[in-house]
Amino acid sequence: MRTPFRRSWVVGLAGLAVLVSAPAVAGASSGRSVSSAPVPKCGGQWLVKPSGGVWRCSFDDEFNGSALDTTKWVPQQTALSGFHSGPECFVNSPSNISESGGTLNLTVRATAAPFSCGGLYTTQYTSGSVSSYGLFAQAYGRFEVRAKLPAATVRGLQESFWLWPQNATRYGTTWPDSGEIDIAEAYSGYPGYAIPYVHYVAAAPDPHVTSYSCRITDPTAFHTYTAVWTTSTIAISYDGATCLVDSWNPYGLTKPAPFDQPFMLALTQGLGIGTNAFDPSITPLPATTQIDYVRVWK
Repeated sequence: MRTPFRRSWVVGLAGLAVLVSAPAVAGASSGRSVSSAPVPKCGGQWLVKPSGGVWRCSFDDEFNGSALDTTKWVPQQTALSGFHSGPECFVNSPSNISESGGTLNLTVRATAAPFSCGGLYTTQYTSGSVSSYGLFAQAYGRFEVRAKLPAATVRGLQESFWLWPQNATRYGTTWPDSGEIDIAEAYSGYPGYAIPYVHYVAAAPDPHVTSYSCRITDPTAFHTYTAVWTTSTIAISYDGATCLVDSWNPYGLTKPAPFDQPFMLALTQGLGIGTNAFDPSITPLPATTQIDYVRVWK
């Protein structure tokens, strides 16, 4: 972990590609709500762009069902992909991934006894993570997640709402050659912070790839996390307040690369490492992130 706020996920660039075999669906800033329009709506509403025109809803899950919609989401499985955060093992289980009461629930919990996570390592913790890999991906647009984080204020939990390139090796085999957009990462050891991060290989130091000033009041309440991605900027806002705008300057590439291809959605409840490391003696389990909705416009 580079700093307490940098991504701690362990990811092979090809890891997510083994999850499903279905072809990805390619597709594609803030605005005010309007009551009706002859365009697709997200959450029953549509938005007018500040610069004019209308945002068109391209992906919407309000999580009003009784089980995960597998036409939109793929459960992450560490045993297949090798992907994990800390000592948890991501599994496809209703104990870790469930939908009820209008929310998607991603839960990390302890098991009765240690087990082998796909032969990769031994652990006593399972958790939930989902992505739209192979089902939905979009370049540019407005991406929004409304979520409630676990109540813990001690180290050990990590949550992330992020975008990952459909072709993770398009610009190279080393992360983050092809980019990554972290709309928000939360660390229970640093309550009140939500950290955005635009990951890419910069031609020169870029002071705008992240911000440690993005605060959320009452972290245990529902908050709205939004990214507006254009060919020139990526802007992150929390509850409507912009806290980061990055105009990336890539090394060895011509802008808008590497942010010029569809990215998929990912939602993760994990365990922490580094200065936010999971400690079974103090980190409260089970712990659940609740997702009220995920909406995407183009």
